Amino acid sequence: MSKVFEVLKRLDDAKVHYFIGRYRPDTIDITATVVGERVEISVFDDDHVEVSRFFGNEDVLDEDVLDEILNGDG
Repeated sequence: MSKVFEVLKRLDDAKVHYFIGRYRPDTIDITATVVGERVEISVFDDDHVEVSRFFGNEDVLDEDVLDEILNGDG
């Protein structure tokens, strides 16, 4: 089984929600979400895997925060 399918099976078995994208010619990127965390997984064409984790909270904020983010103030 290829590395990308191994990673997808692990996410499926854990019932983790994810999106698959392709932004570079040598990777398949998977963005997974769990409570309070986003995980970016890049599977390269040579089958090595890189993982980045981003932690945060689940606060619900108003629309002003979107303006801050889009204006680079956030």
